Amino acid sequence: MMKKSLLVLLLLLVSMLSGCNKMSIEQYQNSTPHFVLEEYFLGQTRAWGIFQNRSGQVERQFTVDILGEMVDGNLVLEEDFIYSDGTLDRRVWTITKIDEHNYEGRASDVIGHATGKAYGNTLSWAYTLDLPYKDGTVKVQFDDWMFLQEDGVLINRAKMTKFGVFLGEVTLVFQRP
Repeated sequence: MMKKSLLVLLLLLVSMLSGCNKMSIEQYQNSTPHFVLEEYFLGQTRAWGIFQNRSGQVERQFTVDILGEMVDGNLVLEEDFIYSDGTLDRRVWTITKIDEHNYEGRASDVIGHATGKAYGNTLSWAYTLDLPYKDGTVKVQFDDWMFLQEDGVLINRAKMTKFGVFLGEVTLVFQRP
């Protein structure tokens, strides 16, 4: 009985803590420069990134070459990843603009679809990814926040969770040539 009470208390605590760090995308509506996803990613873009585990240790470093083009009214992003250990990966996003602030995206390793909201210089982007892990895959949730800076630099911070438990963070810096 005591184990069950302790488990309930632990789940309640995790739930409370994970609910405390939700930002509101609307708070960035007057931030500049104005970020328009389908304009920023047209053509060539390059990104540099790291993955940090839950203790903050950098476990992976990578670069991403991105080609973006409009196809039938959708933004198609071809992302080619090169990891520091020589591993290669590829993801192709098809992103649809729903209205002034809302986006929906699909990729072969995304479960269902991604949802995005853009205000001012900021985009929030949430999705579940079927991530390669050991000899299989694991479904993890990503909560991305992209912030456009002066001179076209875009900073992306993505928190990775599973069942609401923080697993790590991906940080990317994008720049157009």
